[in-house]
Formats: sequence, C-alpha cells, structure tokens
Amino acid sequence: MPRRLRPLVLALLASIGACARARTPGVASGVAAATPAPGQLDVRLVADEADAALAILDARRRGVPPTAADWRRLFGTAGYQHVHEREASVGRAFTDSAFRAFLLADTLLDRVPALDTTLARLERVDASAAARRALRYLPAGTPIRARMYLEIKPLPNSFVFTGRDAVPSIFLAVRPRESPAQLENTLAHELHHIGLDAACPERAFAHAHPAERVLLRFLGAFGEGQAMLAAAGSPAVDPHAADDDSIRARWDRDVAHAATDIDTLSRFFDAVLDGRLTSADSVRAQAATYYGVQGPWYTVGWLMAATIERELGRPALIGTLCEPTRFLALYDDAARRADGRGAALPRWDASLLARLERLRAAAD
Repeated sequence: MPRRLRPLVLALLASIGACARARTPGVASGVAAATPAPGQLDVRLVADEADAALAILDARRRGVPPTAADWRRLFGTAGYQHVHEREASVGRAFTDSAFRAFLLADTLLDRVPALDTTLARLERVDASAAARRALRYLPAGTPIRARMYLEIKPLPNSFVFTGRDAVPSIFLAVRPRESPAQLENTLAHELHHIGLDAACPERAFAHAHPAERVLLRFLGAFGEGQAMLAAAGSPAVDPHAADDDSIRARWDRDVAHAATDIDTLSRFFDAVLDGRLTSADSVRAQAATYYGVQGPWYTVGWLMAATIERELGRPALIGTLCEPTRFLALYDDAARRADGRGAALPRWDASLLARLERLRAAAD
C-alpha cells in the first residue's frame, strides 16, 4: 500500500514549555532558555505534497500508471501550490508538465525506498528543539509563526518564502542522505530567520538614496551568520558539527579568509557611501555575490556574532540583531577585548563604521 502522511500539527507549546528549563549541552552558562508565552509559537509541518508525490511513485513501482485523480491531488496540495508560487517569484520555470516529467522519470524510481524511509524519519525530527535553539538567540517575546513543507521536487534545496497567505514558509527538500541532526540544524537556522523578521520589521529608510537604502538593508544579511550560530547553539559548537569532514574543512577555510572578506566588504560599502556605486540594482547585484554556498554574509557574520557572545555575552549580541550597524561596532569592541588577550581578529575601519552609523541615523 502507498505510504500515507497526514499534515502534522506540532505541539510546540507543550513540548517546549516542558523542556525550556532543561540545561542543554553547548549553551553558555548563565543564559536562560527561552520560555515561550502562550500563542508565541505556531509552527506546523505539512507533508501533503511529499505524500501525494510518493503515492504516484509507489504506484509506478507496482506497475500502476498514475491517474488523472492522482495528478489533481498532487497539483492541488498546499505544498505544491506554494512552491509553484515561490519559483514564479524568482523567475524560475516551474510548470505542471515539467513536474509531471520529473515524477515519471525512470531514474527516480530507484530512489523511492530511500524517500519513503526518509519521510518516516522526518516525522520524528524534534522540531521543538530547533525552535528552542532559535528562540535562545532572539529578543524575548519574539513570535515564530511558520509552515514547514516537506517537498519531493527536482531541486534538492531548502529555503524560506512568504507568499500570498503571508505565512512564512520553510520548504524542506526530502534528501535521503540528510541526517536528523542536519535537518534540525537547517530548521533552527531557518526558524531564526523567521523570528528575526518578526522581531525586526523592515525599515523604510525613507531619507536615504536608493543605493544607500539597499546597502542598509543588506547589512542585515549578516543575519546568515547569526542564524549559523543560533543553529549551532553556542560559539563552542562547530556550525557544521553534523556534517561530513569535507564540509567542515570548507567552512574552516572560508572563516580563515575573514580578514580578506572584511576588506572586500569594506570596499563595497565605501563605494556606495562615496557615491561611486549609485544604482540600487548594482548594489543589489554586488551584495548578492557575497552569499555563495556560504560566503562572507555567513562566515564573517558568524565570526562577529560568535566573538560578541564569547566576549560580551549573548544578551549583548541579541541587543544588536535589529541594528546591523550597532552589530558591526559591537563586534569591533569585542574583537579589541579579545585582542588584548593575544587574539588577532580582523577589524572594521573605525571611520567606515562611523559613516555607516551616520547614514543609518539620517536615513530613518
């Protein structure tokens, strides 16, 4: 019989409330675990697209061709409709016919047993633990409202998207080689993004020029590194502890380039501040190059966040999350303190930090 999954409403309030006061390995001493207030969390796992897609694949393995009703069921699921909306929003071709061809490819049939096993494992992932990790690195009282869609789809990526229903959604590709620990890390990372968006609404920066406005907003991209720290749970935990050696080695190598990356980012910031980069589209395009697989927005962002927490404490870090210019300045304070004990951390130019802060103050 085809495997059937029902959308799972995760009882996060009960599970988090029961565990909130427990000590968690890797969490800095003296930092209380966040206890969510009633209604603060609304996180649901929806597996309707994965269920419908797997039903078609199961039938094909038994030699039964999918019916028109099978396709209608798949294309009518919330998970399919939302991922269709997201791909259209980024200009990526995504059609029913192309998705049909994906599910009818013979190469996919060999993966059905692994997909079936993985879906069963995903149901057992402790999403409450991921939410607790995110909450520990967010301002007190931050609400987290999200839908987590399990997806069997051509691109095995995961991402966050908010569509017409205005509910932030995490799309999680079903990847058979992904361990529960890796998935929990991904969930914590994405839930931190969602929580940070709720805690720090986007500002208009009405008094800035378009290029400056884009720059100020992109300073928030260091949130990628902050989310890496939140997902790990502590500066003492490797952000890729659940990954294989090659991924950890790549991360360590890229973090070691932080001084060069800070110089590169500084030249980018200066180009906007000096009026040499005046097009909002140009600023946006240049800023996008610092994402990469896990580029400077991640590595430099993590280094700054981890240094602040180590030197000044997590509350100090959380206090800067909605103010990226303060985040950069506080990192320099923390780095100066660490350097006093023999560290050699890369630093931002003080005059650049002052210019960014003046721009932010004038733009509001």
